[in-house]
Amino acid sequence: MAVKWTTGSERPFMPSFEESLKKLESIVEQLEKGDLALEDSLKLFEEGVGLSAACKQELDAAEGKVQMLVKQRDGSLKAEPFLTEKPF
Repeated sequence: MAVKWTTGSERPFMPSFEESLKKLESIVEQLEKGDLALEDSLKLFEEGVGLSAACKQELDAAEGKVQMLVKQRDGSLKAEPFLTEKPF
């Protein structure tokens, strides 16, 4: 689920990763205080889930772009995907 905010002209736009993360941190702080009404807590929780999903999607996309430069025997460098898990 992508999170879309609106501008004054009501055109939706995607917040940056940093904006989404900052808003998510704010929501977590509010929920951890425990002084909100149940309905308000649920609305914030739902917004937080959406922001979390948007952040994960951006992180996954960034991870896919990360590559390692591996030095070949002849001294040249070759770009290879960066594996986060070791193959079996």
